[in-house]
Formats: sequence, C-alpha cells, structure tokens
Amino acid sequence: MPVLVVLPTYNEILNIESMLRTLRDTVPQCEILVVDDASPDGTGQRAEALASEVGQVHVLHRLKKDGLGGAYRAGFAWAIERGYEYCVEMDCDFSHRPEDLPLLLEASKNVDVVIGSRYVRGGSIPKWTLRRRLLSRGGNQYASLMLGLGVADSTAGFRVYATSALKRMEYSTVSADGYGFQIEMTYRARRAGCSIVEVPIAFSDRVLGESKMSGAIVIEALWLVTKWAVQRPFRR
Repeated sequence: MPVLVVLPTYNEILNIESMLRTLRDTVPQCEILVVDDASPDGTGQRAEALASEVGQVHVLHRLKKDGLGGAYRAGFAWAIERGYEYCVEMDCDFSHRPEDLPLLLEASKNVDVVIGSRYVRGGSIPKWTLRRRLLSRGGNQYASLMLGLGVADSTAGFRVYATSALKRMEYSTVSADGYGFQIEMTYRARRAGCSIVEVPIAFSDRVLGESKMSGAIVIEALWLVTKWAVQRPFRR
C-alpha cells in the first residue's frame, strides 16, 4: 500500500526535524514529501539535509508562498505521477499527532477518504477556549447543512485520500485555500460518490512557531460555502 505523507511547510524550521523523525519512527512504511513554499527560515533546505539521514523523504521546493491548497494540489500531483495509492494530509506543527496516523491508515483500507475528526465520539480539542470551539463547530455544522456533507468535521486537515478518489474529485481544479480548501475537498468527495469515514483524533495547538490561520481565511470559507450552496442543483 504505497503511502505518501504530504507535508506543506512555510517557516517550520522549529518543527521540521522532529516531525520527520517522528513520522519515520511511527509510520516507517510511509514516504514523506515536504512541500515547501520558499520558507525564508530555511525549512526546505533543512528538510533536504535531513532527507538521506531520515530516509524516504522528498522535498518539493515551490517558488513562493502560495497557500495550503496550492501546496496540497502540487503534492497530490507529485504522488499520482509516481504511482502512490494513498496521500496523507497533515500539518507540520504537531497539531496533528503522528501517533494517530496508523489509525487513519488502517481505516483507509476500505474507503476513499478518511478524516481525522475532532467532532465525532472520541475526538477532542483539549486546549481550545469555549468560544473557539463554538465558532469551529458552528462553521462545520453550517457547511454540512448547506452542502449536504454528512460530515462532522469538514474543516479538518488530517486526512488520508486514495489517489483514485483524488482523480474522481478533480482535485487539480479546487480553488479554495485554508479552511475552504478542506471543505471544498469534502464537498467534491461527496459529489464524486466517494466513501468517507471519520476517525476520532485529539487536536492540539502548535507549541513552536507561528500560526498561519487568519480571520480572512475563515471568512473566505464561509463565503464559499454559501456560494456553493446557492449553486447546488435543486433536488425535491
């Protein structure tokens, strides 16, 4: 089951070595593709230096910072061209715990898309404030209701995709970024008839480095959900 972990990075010099070594210890059967957006702090160069030592690590250098969605599209294309059967999405900041990845991979054997979910039974967000939980949960419920997703955590960024499903979803034309990218991918998976399973995970905020999330990304996602909902074919 050839699996590629796609790891987008921008200024993750404080996390990249620990993440690569932890992934190698936790999922030794997986290969890793670091997709670096020309990080000024040298993340891409550090990943290159670690590649041979850690093993089965590849680095894709992009010319500029071009968003999470663009990084994943580039990573998926790289994987499909080389014949991988599964792609993993996860963050480099340890908000997605590598020790949860074997559970997602096990679930992927029978489905097209596996989502590491904070909002199914057993999932948790230990350090979030109540206000942040309510905003996130409310946004997910809005997206699920408006788009008929039937998914509790459509903004989750810890996932496993079968590359055959990515092709059916026409991932290369997904235009959204940030939260919107994850929602659009979920929506496309549903429209393409892909099977989706949510696996509970514990989500933690980053400890090292700075968050790339902004209010503008959240607003973009809500606007896109509303637009897609208006464009949905009416079904009686």
